Amino acid sequence: MQEIPSKQQMTTTQLLALYEMMVRVRRFEERVALVYRAGELPGFVHLYLGEEAVAAGVCAHLTDEDIITSTHRGHGHALAKGCSTERTMAELYGRSDGYSGGRGGSMHVYAMQHGLLGTNGVVGGGIPLAVGSALSMKTLGKPNVSVAFYGDGASNHGLCYESLNLAAVYKLPVVFVCENNLYATATRLVDVASNPDIASRSDAFRMPGVVVDGNDVLAVYEVAGNAIYRARAGEGPTLIEAKTYRTCGHYEGDQIAGTYRTLEEIEKWKKRCPISTYRLKLISEFEIDEDTLNGIEAKIGEEIDRAVEFSRQSPHPDTETVGDHIFAEAS
Repeated sequence: MQEIPSKQQMTTTQLLALYEMMVRVRRFEERVALVYRAGELPGFVHLYLGEEAVAAGVCAHLTDEDIITSTHRGHGHALAKGCSTERTMAELYGRSDGYSGGRGGSMHVYAMQHGLLGTNGVVGGGIPLAVGSALSMKTLGKPNVSVAFYGDGASNHGLCYESLNLAAVYKLPVVFVCENNLYATATRLVDVASNPDIASRSDAFRMPGVVVDGNDVLAVYEVAGNAIYRARAGEGPTLIEAKTYRTCGHYEGDQIAGTYRTLEEIEKWKKRCPISTYRLKLISEFEIDEDTLNGIEAKIGEEIDRAVEFSRQSPHPDTETVGDHIFAEAS
């Protein structure tokens, strides 16, 4: 089994891949905000702006055969796991070329060909699914891992603790990634948790718990790589608490500042933007040419333009197929 390289050992290709993925997620979400405000998207959208380093750093270690479960804020996870911008955007548009055929929308993108066991509108709903997937992998002797992404709000749910316990008892190949962005909708974690140090809760289950700066993609890459390596080696689960921040509202249309958080707080976190800080690091520490990064950004801009046009041209689902995919098909 290949060990995870430290950031000093990473190749230029690996370093740039992380940057490209974060830019892809950021530009995708920024465009989603625009087309949603223009009335082009049905339903609700919850954007991943500001949290890009977590999805990019974790999913860089995964293959299509590995499984992730996601949240209602899941576009970034989907893209980082390998979903195309075109088909992901088409799903948000409710079109037949989307990954769920236009049935799922933003909160129910399902792409098992990429190992995405769904974004999930149920808070914490993906956590037990990731554990079940890991149990299946271990039972079948597969060398794969499962990753559960969830937020600080879900960390207080009973199903979260049941899942942690079962994973620990059977030493399942699963990694729990709690994206602690400080707020469950508008509720501060410190106001509703007797122990807001989420990673320390792993002690109750005798599994490793690690805190990482969720806005530092290289730190996330290293911590997640070690946890995934442990899981593949049969050493059991790890709980990662990635401390990050969404610089947008809870949902598109939510007031960004003035109700439950201040503009000063938001601006403070924007200065820790995972993309701009990583960009500076690539230039200053890894001596990567600025033109190379500009080229990546231009390429992604064109990719997002194509995704929107693809989605606009994609047909609406055929009403005759409304009864499809409700019951399992006999094998």
